[in-house]
Amino acid sequence: MFSRLFGKNREAPGLPVVRNITIGRSLRVDPLAWRRFGSDARFALDRDTLEIVAQGLVDLGADGFVHRFYTDDEVMFQVHSGDREGVGSEDHTLFAPWSSAYPTSAADRRRWRDRLQARTFTDEGLPEYRRFWFGDAAETQAPVTFWENVYDDRAGVVARRIYQTCMLFARELPQEGRELLLALEMEPEGGEPTHEVMVGVPLDIAEFSA
Repeated sequence: MFSRLFGKNREAPGLPVVRNITIGRSLRVDPLAWRRFGSDARFALDRDTLEIVAQGLVDLGADGFVHRFYTDDEVMFQVHSGDREGVGSEDHTLFAPWSSAYPTSAADRRRWRDRLQARTFTDEGLPEYRRFWFGDAAETQAPVTFWENVYDDRAGVVARRIYQTCMLFARELPQEGRELLLALEMEPEGGEPTHEVMVGVPLDIAEFSA
């Protein structure tokens, strides 16, 4: 997924440092955040230190900003904040890639959009997750769309732009736990769209540091 995000260049001001996290720094996470669920969790990660090699920024307008930090093997740490600098950061989530595919036809893309709008979502090897954004009362729900600027350099001068259509799903785990599933269509400027599934876990402030 991450290695496929090729697009046209855009200029932007320097990158924010969110909770001391940015390109070139290490993020340490507490593996008990997911290991405590044992075999009930599908999220898995074989290390507790993540080397950040790229950074994404999403401007949601009145809804604030999404900050994304990537490793070279496509693990993503995501933060939401009300400001571009990430001072009031919240909703810290760690995602790992589950599956990735290129749609081969317009029909493939339509079927994927239908899956994103449904009450539930599953994928090969995964249990059922229920729609988390907007709740699952409605039979269908339009997915969220936005542009993400992805930077490989800490100066934040050149970005790759990726248009994304996505929906967040979740399922409950024992011990009041929750596992997340992020399903996306990613369409880089000048590139081919891909369909991505990522499995994640929310993190408390005490469960990560940089």
